[in-house]
Amino acid sequence: MANIKELSVEEKLRALYDLQLVDSRIDEIRNVRGELPLEVEDLEDEVAGLSTRLEKLTLDLENINAEIKQKEIAIDEHNENIKKYTKQKDSVRNNREFNALEKEVEFQQLEIELAQKQIKERKANIEHKKDILAQTKERLETREVHLKHKKAELNDIMNETEREENFLVDQSNILRESIEVRLLAAYDRIRSNFKNGLAVVSIERGASAGSFFTIPPQVQMEIASRKKIITDEHSGRILIDHVLAEEEREKMESIFAKL
Repeated sequence: MANIKELSVEEKLRALYDLQLVDSRIDEIRNVRGELPLEVEDLEDEVAGLSTRLEKLTLDLENINAEIKQKEIAIDEHNENIKKYTKQKDSVRNNREFNALEKEVEFQQLEIELAQKQIKERKANIEHKKDILAQTKERLETREVHLKHKKAELNDIMNETEREENFLVDQSNILRESIEVRLLAAYDRIRSNFKNGLAVVSIERGASAGSFFTIPPQVQMEIASRKKIITDEHSGRILIDHVLAEEEREKMESIFAKL
């Protein structure tokens, strides 16, 4: 990092507040996007999952139909065997051979009954899977339409704000390079402690902005003198006087207006 020139306390406060204004503007832009990027990501994952499920269900149906076909072929074979064994009974020489053929016929009939039962079960499974397939297909189509709309919404917002956000991020990085490491670390730490990301605030009506606690007059005078960096004892935020805040807001707003 390049050497940072020594700034006066007032210059440090102005740089910090400028950084706060820029970072807050970036926050606003990102808040407009809100949860949209995550929504799009979740929808993409859901669509991918449903597509995979649809492929698996389709493959399952193909496999079940193939199994049914095999069972039907087996039944045909068993029926042919029954015909063969029945015909052989006409030419047997003794009861032992006759009984053996009878058992073969019974076995083939049992095999046919088992295969028919299995076909019935698989056909019931097919109907069940077809219902799930139809539901999955309908849900997939719905989620794909929803994803398309959400992507379009996100793209519109990105197109509107991308140029401004990129400029502001560059400005934030430039400002950060002008602030000493210790002070910048304090700023980031304080900022991370608050949902609204405010680490540097001005005195408004005798209290720090966003706080109900009054700042004692003596402390207000010290803040206005801009001789040292003072933090709010209640919130820990860095405090600046109202005049300095207004000057920097006007300066930064003129920059933002050019975007």
